[in-house]
Amino acid sequence: MSEAIGVIVLAAGQGSRFRQVAGDEKDKLLADCAGRDGAVRSVIEQVLVNLPVTLEKRVLVTTADRPQVIRMAKAYGCEIVLIESTGMGDSIAAGVAACAQLDGWLMVLGDMPFILPSSIEQVVDEVADDCISVPVQDGEYGHPVGFGRSFGSGLMALSGDRGAKPLFAQGRVVEVTVDDPGVLWDVDVPEKLMFGDS
Repeated sequence: MSEAIGVIVLAAGQGSRFRQVAGDEKDKLLADCAGRDGAVRSVIEQVLVNLPVTLEKRVLVTTADRPQVIRMAKAYGCEIVLIESTGMGDSIAAGVAACAQLDGWLMVLGDMPFILPSSIEQVVDEVADDCISVPVQDGEYGHPVGFGRSFGSGLMALSGDRGAKPLFAQGRVVEVTVDDPGVLWDVDVPEKLMFGDS
């Protein structure tokens, strides 16, 4: 069913924890990081590189003050949705609204550059109308998270900083066991730009 699954890349958050350490002018999405393939790219480009080519419908949600992120996303085939709020809920709602006709949506966080493409594919494979698919590494829920069609209205109703966690209670959650620490690894501070075993 993956041909009708859209990728929503959430890239509107301001990364305040990262800026506290690195400096106010530092956008973590543009920080250099060495990917698991050894190539150095910006955080957001690593995220985009890892998206499986089979997922052609791509939407990136961000704010207008990120021209470099927008250019990069367009280069990787993303439709751009600009929002003024930086809340996770607002980002998810805007992203899903931009492609509401699809059979499902995969929520990808713009600051998680170390997820293996194979892990993303495994999550997408388990997306079904009435279920949420989530990768599980060492017993912990990670990202990205896939939502089936029946969650569309619930996703579009989200707002503010609240993410989609409340929706987990409304459907079947399919746990996709992966061997990929990248599904838990977000770049919230500069030290996290280097992927390791810690």
